[in-house]
Amino acid sequence: MGPSYDFASANSKANHHTSLAITPVDPNEPISAPIISSYNQRIRPLLDAIDKLRELMVMEEGIQLPTIVVVGDQSSGKSSVLESLAGISLPRGQGICTRVPLVMKLQNHSDPQPELSLEFNGEVTFTDEDHISEDINDVTERIAGRGKGISNSPITLVVKKLGVPDLTMVDLPGITRVPVHGQPENIYEQIRDIIMEYITPEESIILNVLSATVDFTTCESIRMSQSVDKTGERTLAVVTKADKAPEGLLEKVTADDVNIGLGYVCVRNRIGNESYEEARVEEANLFQTHPLLSRIDKSIVGIPVLAQKLVEIQATSIARNLPEIVKKIDDKLNTSVGELKKLPKHVNSAAEATTTFMQIVGVVKESLRKILLRGEFEEYQDDKHMHCTARLAERLSEFSDELHTCAESDPIGDFLMDEIKILEESKEISLPNFLPRTAFLGLLNRKVKGISGKPIEFVGDLWDYIEEVVMKVLMQHVEDYYQLQLSTRRAGQNLIAKMKERSIKWMQEIVEMEMVTDYTCNPEYISEWNKLMAQRDMFLFELFENEARPSKVKIDGLWKVEHYDNKNRCGAPIKVERLGEIEVEGLRQYRHLIPQAFDLRMRMIAYWKIVLRRFVDCMALHLQLSVRNLVDKELEMEIISESVASHVGGIEKLMEELPSVASKRVRLNRSIKKLRDCKAVVANMRDRIVSYGD
Repeated sequence: MGPSYDFASANSKANHHTSLAITPVDPNEPISAPIISSYNQRIRPLLDAIDKLRELMVMEEGIQLPTIVVVGDQSSGKSSVLESLAGISLPRGQGICTRVPLVMKLQNHSDPQPELSLEFNGEVTFTDEDHISEDINDVTERIAGRGKGISNSPITLVVKKLGVPDLTMVDLPGITRVPVHGQPENIYEQIRDIIMEYITPEESIILNVLSATVDFTTCESIRMSQSVDKTGERTLAVVTKADKAPEGLLEKVTADDVNIGLGYVCVRNRIGNESYEEARVEEANLFQTHPLLSRIDKSIVGIPVLAQKLVEIQATSIARNLPEIVKKIDDKLNTSVGELKKLPKHVNSAAEATTTFMQIVGVVKESLRKILLRGEFEEYQDDKHMHCTARLAERLSEFSDELHTCAESDPIGDFLMDEIKILEESKEISLPNFLPRTAFLGLLNRKVKGISGKPIEFVGDLWDYIEEVVMKVLMQHVEDYYQLQLSTRRAGQNLIAKMKERSIKWMQEIVEMEMVTDYTCNPEYISEWNKLMAQRDMFLFELFENEARPSKVKIDGLWKVEHYDNKNRCGAPIKVERLGEIEVEGLRQYRHLIPQAFDLRMRMIAYWKIVLRRFVDCMALHLQLSVRNLVDKELEMEIISESVASHVGGIEKLMEELPSVASKRVRLNRSIKKLRDCKAVVANMRDRIVSYGD
């Protein structure tokens, strides 16, 4: 009996956390001996679960399964290795024998009569050992055509046979670089893409089949496996044709120049018409008696050793990955259910369509109430642009600042000159010192006209912003109904245009009212005017009491009268409390009008504050009323009018969902069913995992 094989120590650099003891292997025993054991009876439920998940195509959901993937260069002996493990004949011939991925499910079977079947595209075909090779070829032609091309659509071969190891493997097309007649020019790229798809996932175990007759470092299969498994921790190498090139084989497998982390197993291919039992005997004799091959450690030679290694590697991988697979199934199921719930309700009648339509309108109104009226932004937490009450308040504040900082609002610009000019043109035959009202109204008209474009422009910008908000909310809630999208977009745009026009007309009337007359009952006007007028006497004193005066000077001992200008004093600005420093150059020539002009300017300063405040306050009140009417009344009526009353085909046609939504619903329902089936498969596996590691 050969030495026992300790997987845990042999594969320490694979860094597996779970290891399982292996029964010693005698190469002379029948193939069933090392395979039929309590070990395989214990792993079978786990392997069945993984196989069932594969049948359910859980990998389509982005969930990878532990898989033994068989790769090798063309003519490396892949088919011979798989035949020896399964005890059946696979297609042979020149060129690529495996043209589609072949999922081989080997199951130890207590009945001496084997059961073989092929599964593809949802069909199951039963076969037997005499016809299995022919049937595989037939199915391959149905999938990949009669030529020599390949396909990525898999065939599943189920082999239930006494003595075979409990394994599931995926055999992939052999790697070839030079296309032969009947093969596409890019055959290498096609094969490479299929292989990389299978070996890239971290859950895959790579069974790399190498011929002893070649330099391992030149094998394309080695290059591919190293590109995804640089440390070799999930790669096992099978060296075939040991009897054809025994020289240096020991050095090849012990030197490990290509970094095979899970080690090597050397085997002899079945030759000619040898039975599998005869091939086993010949293989055992070869590695026991050959002068070179007998030097290779018996723990890495022979098909029985390979079978046992694969069973153990497979068991360890399943035990390690199954908890994460269960978690991924749960997560993906929850995600898919959540996505399905977010899809619009599928309507099947006019009543359902009407109910869904009104629900959408109600949800839109509530969303707009939150962001436009109540200042609740949880739906758009990270989108500051949609925090509408805050943004509208900011815009009003900016509007107020703009009005108060414009040229018309400067209290000391061209100080008293406009007033003097209008007073000169307002002269009439009347008692002096009466302030003509026409002069005040003329100044007021000119100032209001100067800012008249700003409120109108502000109203337009304000409604442009509101339109952006309303349309975003509308489109968000009707995005899954194309016809409803079109009608609600028209309804929203039409309504905003009407309300914008209404607001502009209203603001134009406000501007016109301010231009034609003056009035306020606000006591702040009189209070402010009185405070400003309290500075008049001081201003007049500063302006006129420091003019140039005659003065006596002594020249050559004689006193003479001389006029002089106190330029330093007379040219300086005059500081007036509440207004600041005022340039007065040129004002003195209008001495007779200065008192009235000062009064007129102070009245305008006091009243202008009222006017500007009235613009902002009225705009704020009008805005809030308009937005409330928009949300509570007008939007719903406009949508109903535009969407239902004018739509050809009725409410059902209006609520017809997009083809993309319909296909997404089908896809999600299919995915949810698949994931629920997968969840049921693995539901009882968690507790078993621990026992398999004991």
